[in-house]
Amino acid sequence: MGAEAVSRRAVLAGCAAGGLFLSACSATKSGRPTLRLSITGKGEGDARLLFKAAGIRPEGFDLAYSEFQSGHLVIEALNGGSLDFGGMSEIPPIFAAASTIQSFRQIAVTHGDVNNQVVLVPKGSRAKSIADLKGKRVGYVRATTSQYFLIRMLEEVGLTWDDIKPVAMGVSDGAAAFSQGALDGWAIYGFPIQRAVATQGARILKTAYGILSGNYLVSAHLDALADPEKTRIIGDYLGLLQKAYGWAAAHQAEWADIIAQDIGVPRDYVRDQFRRKSASYELRPVTAEAIASQQGVANLFFEQKLIPKAVDVRPLWDDRFNSQIPKRG
Repeated sequence: MGAEAVSRRAVLAGCAAGGLFLSACSATKSGRPTLRLSITGKGEGDARLLFKAAGIRPEGFDLAYSEFQSGHLVIEALNGGSLDFGGMSEIPPIFAAASTIQSFRQIAVTHGDVNNQVVLVPKGSRAKSIADLKGKRVGYVRATTSQYFLIRMLEEVGLTWDDIKPVAMGVSDGAAAFSQGALDGWAIYGFPIQRAVATQGARILKTAYGILSGNYLVSAHLDALADPEKTRIIGDYLGLLQKAYGWAAAHQAEWADIIAQDIGVPRDYVRDQFRRKSASYELRPVTAEAIASQQGVANLFFEQKLIPKAVDVRPLWDDRFNSQIPKRG
């Protein structure tokens, strides 16, 4: 098994054994330094798939990927020391900021599509708007964008969290519950949308366009940021990632077909999703606007009593890589 095929379980188990330090899990059989990264879900968010499609490989270092179902699990892995680099939405770090452990810093922003974050309803549902979900069972993934945009969608139609029967579930459990008819609605993101539409006749009730900022945060572990070699590698990787995003933007049809094969749905469904994109993915530097966007989300979660205290997100940010993020090609 190569460095790029390391599973989340293997990485967490290996790094946890004997209380090893972060650097103990940073080398491969090749002897080259290794950057340990997260992958959340399949399809468009899978950097392994994107790099392979774009023909991009790092020089002088290896990539060891670990798979996660949601961003709050990435934060847990960063705080546990089993990752150097990870991506998530604006929300999971807010929960970390409200706790006692924040072993990471947010070093860049991936800006992208928000129309791939939606509330789905099952085939045959009579719901025509979010208001029709009053009193209904609605699944969501705790501490993620799906919880945030569901709250905001309810507010827009004069409803509160207490007006629905919210069901916190992981992505896999939510997919199973939705397919079995146990949910009247499902606030979800990414490839499960196309799969549910293609295979179950699900319908998109509302997208998160106009609610979400489109900012997905790039974070690095504090120990990696304190290591000059690892910091250099992170900068190099950001450049490769931006190059890969540029390839995807210039090869939309080809990229859609690759994703469709990866997630197991007809290509027309993914091509349709691409046509409805609010934006193509690109890396952006840390800015005051990005910080303010996350702060607004944090304020809402405090107002909704979903975090125990008000938080200031500014200490979570680090702009040292701003000058190393190239324009998307």
